[in-house]
Amino acid sequence: MRSATIERKTGETQILLSLNVDGTGIFSGSSGIGFFDHMLQLFSRHGSFDLAVSVDGDLAVDTHHTLEDLAIVLGDALTEALGNRAGIRRYGMFYCPMDEALTRVVIDLSGRPYLVCDVTVRAERIGDFENGNAVRFSLCVCRSRRHEPAYSQSLRQ
Repeated sequence: MRSATIERKTGETQILLSLNVDGTGIFSGSSGIGFFDHMLQLFSRHGSFDLAVSVDGDLAVDTHHTLEDLAIVLGDALTEALGNRAGIRRYGMFYCPMDEALTRVVIDLSGRPYLVCDVTVRAERIGDFENGNAVRFSLCVCRSRRHEPAYSQSLRQ
């Protein structure tokens, strides 16, 4: 089973994350940020990853530290769970039409982090989630232990 459990403690956050990339799409736990929990649940479900998070962050200050540290931990867990990457394809791509958007995610598990995100966001925030943090989160996952952007269906390929 390809899985990893990562713990991170900083002055702003305490995070415990468990990931099973050969899972069934079960998400449990909470980041303390409602809309972001919804996004983690979708990530888990559509990628068929089992993901459990326990987060204590300085949300009274803002969501930035919590999101950034969660991204680092998720990237580290993906890197550890994939191990030597034997038996997986280096490249993955997926298109997803949803609501009024068409998204495309392309990944390369080459070990050289890079992110391009061309998105126009209509709303500044959804609940407590500042939409601008989505790009920052993706970049932190990408750079974590030099792991590339790993998103649900494209990574599953």
